[in-house]
Amino acid sequence: MGIEDYGGGQGTQSDVLVVTTNDVPGFRVEQVIGEVFGLTVRSRHLGSQIGAGLKSMVGGELKGLTKTLVQTRNQAMDRLVEQARARGANAVLAFRFDVSEAADVGTEVCAYGTAVVVARV
Repeated sequence: MGIEDYGGGQGTQSDVLVVTTNDVPGFRVEQVIGEVFGLTVRSRHLGSQIGAGLKSMVGGELKGLTKTLVQTRNQAMDRLVEQARARGANAVLAFRFDVSEAADVGTEVCAYGTAVVVARV
């Protein structure tokens, strides 16, 4: 049921193709399984908040917070792929991220999309 040699450019090797588009050239959707998501909430530790506050006074990238957000997004995406795989999908279409503050204690990151089974045309 996996996608062999789809030629995708995902950063990680996976048997589940994840795309932001509604279709995949060269493939047809054989079955729509439904919405899948991966969710995580991360709090910032005091040190990074103080560092970010000081950095914001002089300008520039907040590298510690950027690193944390990248890790958080990757974790949310990994959970999305796990859920899609568990439901029998080999692709996720219309993939998106949603990021919001969670009760002023952290950042909520949700990766979501539509789990499908695709086959080469």
